[in-house]
Amino acid sequence: MPDTLTITDNRTGKKYEIPIEHDTVKAMDLRQIKVHEDDFGMMAYDPAYMNTASVKSNITFIDGDKGILRYRGYPIEQLAEHCTSFLEVAYLLLHGELPDRPHLEDWRYNIKMHTFVHENIKKLMEGFRYDAHPMGMFISTISALSTFYPEAKDIMNPDVRRKQMYRLIGKVPTIAAFTYRHSKGMPYIYPDNELTYAGNFLNMMFKIGQSYKPHPVLEHALTVLFILHADHEQNCSTNTMRSIGSSHIDPYSACAGAAAALWGPLHGGANEAVLRMLDEIGSKNNVSAIIKDVKEGKRKLMGFGHRIYKNYDPRAKVIKQLAYEVFEVTGTNPKLDLALELERIALEDDYFVKRKLYPNVDFYSGLIYEAMGFPMDFFPVLFAIPRTAGWLSHWQEHLLDPEQKIARPRQIYLGAGERNWIAINKRS
Repeated sequence: MPDTLTITDNRTGKKYEIPIEHDTVKAMDLRQIKVHEDDFGMMAYDPAYMNTASVKSNITFIDGDKGILRYRGYPIEQLAEHCTSFLEVAYLLLHGELPDRPHLEDWRYNIKMHTFVHENIKKLMEGFRYDAHPMGMFISTISALSTFYPEAKDIMNPDVRRKQMYRLIGKVPTIAAFTYRHSKGMPYIYPDNELTYAGNFLNMMFKIGQSYKPHPVLEHALTVLFILHADHEQNCSTNTMRSIGSSHIDPYSACAGAAAALWGPLHGGANEAVLRMLDEIGSKNNVSAIIKDVKEGKRKLMGFGHRIYKNYDPRAKVIKQLAYEVFEVTGTNPKLDLALELERIALEDDYFVKRKLYPNVDFYSGLIYEAMGFPMDFFPVLFAIPRTAGWLSHWQEHLLDPEQKIARPRQIYLGAGERNWIAINKRS
């Protein structure tokens, strides 16, 4: 039997054979379905892309029903356990293979050569109010980089593309740390390229005088969190990166747009919502009442359930264990006991089990960030640092895909038909 779908149009009685490839049909194949020859043709209506594949990708695989997440075929659990550097995973996402030692050292060297930012960038950031949101500063500064590197517009030149990747991956931790120091009124700390990617970031964030040295457990925890957040297939911000990039703009402008999408509370701000919910609950004695309100539709349980995962988020399993390691160093966060009790009750309740509402990556990550000393309004910036590598990998894949054009979705127009202009004194 051929891989086709037979569609019968009951309006006309005509039958159409639509080819099936990779368990999908091409939306353009529906255009042949018409009532009259001058019809535009059939379209698919899919708000929020709930069941529409807009790209073919080799980067990240997710099976939400089975709780599987893989970067380039490698299970996320293995990468989180065995990769000692975030840059190893960034290389994997962008190049398709894990690097051998010489390639990894060359990759690290080139990124470290681009960790510093132009002194004028510092002046730009100093122009923000002392209470400016760090994510707003981050987005604006990333966008401004396009004016410092005008050659970045030559996006079809592989050498130029590669250099912008070095620059973006190298500079986002520096810019992020500078936004934090600005909000505290503290002097900026320049990169220390003798440190690891995560260690250098912690040093730029928290160093006072000459005494600061990143704690190895916290450095490892941040490396793992960076790995877990590096990519997640066609999410809102990645889709934004691809969509903006499809206009062939430079990667800095596209990355700024992706970061803006990430800032939304339904995307990168979800772990902050979990902490606010735990603060509101306050005590384990109140958990049962909260669960009752959720089941009655009076409130949402933040950090549970996911658009994609209908099983336990594999990243959440890793982060849950990581939380215990961090709290051994920082001291126990009382919110952890509250979170564990909330998870225990929810996973024993048929209401949540039947709806496959399991803890996601946001449920525990905020607890770790808070324990490490990061303020809540800084959480989206922490998300954007590693996700830059994922955005760039999708941006490059999109550019090199011969089937892709500038993004331009269709609409179903439901407004007024043609009308004639009326003079203002005759309008009612």
